[in-house]
Amino acid sequence: MKPIFRRLTGLSVGLAAGAFAVSALAADMTGAGATFPYPIYAKWAEAYKAKTGIGLNYQSIGSGGGIAQIKAKTVDFGASDKPLSPGELDAAGLTQFPTVIGGVVPVINIPGIKAGELVLDGATLAEICLGKIKYWDDAAVKKLNPSVSLPHLAVVGVHRSDGSGTNFIFTNYLSKKSPAWASNVGAATSVEWPSGIGAKGNEGVAGNVKQTQGALGYVEYAYAKQNGLTYVRMINHDGKAVSPTAEAFQAASAKADWAHSKGFYVVLTDQPGAAAWPIAGATFILVYKNPPNAAKTTDVLKFFKWAYAEGDKMAQDLDYVPLPDSTIQAISKSWHENIQNVSM
Repeated sequence: MKPIFRRLTGLSVGLAAGAFAVSALAADMTGAGATFPYPIYAKWAEAYKAKTGIGLNYQSIGSGGGIAQIKAKTVDFGASDKPLSPGELDAAGLTQFPTVIGGVVPVINIPGIKAGELVLDGATLAEICLGKIKYWDDAAVKKLNPSVSLPHLAVVGVHRSDGSGTNFIFTNYLSKKSPAWASNVGAATSVEWPSGIGAKGNEGVAGNVKQTQGALGYVEYAYAKQNGLTYVRMINHDGKAVSPTAEAFQAASAKADWAHSKGFYVVLTDQPGAAAWPIAGATFILVYKNPPNAAKTTDVLKFFKWAYAEGDKMAQDLDYVPLPDSTIQAISKSWHENIQNVSM
């Protein structure tokens, strides 16, 4: 049985909102959480089902929901773009590991402006999100875009309304670039947005941006690419204007020391490097160290072991960056050391 996709109004292509199910047998794996990696998890799940007969029912409800569901033990794994700190993992009896790396991309709907034509830096992006820059022809935006004809059009901010790891990545970046953002809003899966309208999931933000003139939102890059949204180029840590590409996401992760980071706690925003995309992040899986159902957790680990070995091309096709072999080896080692009663 192929994946079942439920769409949100306004989402124009086959990135599903909410959930997919590959098979419906009681023995299938269950997971919930991040929308950021939803496209690749759906792709992997379909291929894995065809190969093994084992399906995956995954609810794309946002990282906050995924963390809540794994803590409530209602799913076999949780998924979050916000890594839990070593202290949080220990307190909940959980362990985590990354799966792929991607990028969060500011997207706009300004008539006449093409993808990559508009350039923003972190400070100006934060001023827009704080509601201090109200029109697209503001002097601060024009200064970064002297050759772009910007209309006197009101900015309509679109943000996530649900608990979201994409939120965490985006607000973590803004906190690094804007003291005002850091002190007044901060970085978290859920924040009090100073302005704008809320939408559920990457899917909802994509749909609202596409339908609203003057909109500025932020989505994982696969949602921008497959919905034909107008992305913004960003000035990165090294002062270079960069476009969101798999190569730029990989450059952002080039110096990440996964093997020596306890609990694989690594945040990839505002990384140095001339080619690095500044709003990059990994996405993570959460399972129990002492699983309530060891057989199901074994199935989950086998699924991701297969994905690491066989799923790189599928990830690259969706502009995610696969993890390097050294990181996968460190993940495998962590499974054997930290997760009890599983049989690999």
